[in-house]
Amino acid sequence: MKTTPQFPKDAESRKAIPIATGFVDYFPDAIIEVAKLSLIANDQHNPGQPLHWSREKSSDDADALMRHFLSRGSVDGEGIRHTAKVAWRALAMLQREIEEVRSLK
Repeated sequence: MKTTPQFPKDAESRKAIPIATGFVDYFPDAIIEVAKLSLIANDQHNPGQPLHWSREKSSDDADALMRHFLSRGSVDGEGIRHTAKVAWRALAMLQREIEEVRSLK
């Protein structure tokens, strides 16, 4: 399921969210690593399917984040940094939290 970002309705508020300069420009290499991880994980968990997040296949983001955190600084058998997996899980947790709050409104 692809989610639609919830930008503010007015142009001034939207322009005050620095996505490129406040996120992408800060962490370009980290974003590349997380994107590579997304593709490798998709190929592993959804072989032959287009890139997508199979949310139902793993919802233990906090525990998985901590398992990868314990292995931070190392690389797994697929050549992916455990710290990239920490970042992916943190982003997954944040996305789910935001969606949960949004669904309560």
